[in-house]
Amino acid sequence: MTAAAPIPFETEATSLGPQTLVPGVRPVSIKARLEVLAAHPLGCRRLQKPCDIGLFDDVARNQMDLFSTYKP
Repeated sequence: MTAAAPIPFETEATSLGPQTLVPGVRPVSIKARLEVLAAHPLGCRRLQKPCDIGLFDDVARNQMDLFSTYKP
């Protein structure tokens, strides 16, 4: 019984050194990496100030009305 010759693994040079690739799996290209980054939603780089005006003002709900009837 003779076995088929093993298929040699391909290698890829990375910043950490050469890496072995699995047969049938192609390496991740720069284009694929950029597409993933572009599909990510944008986020803020620093914390945002709270929106305390108008409809979103939580502090205004704690204030008394200007023209309310006062009954002692």
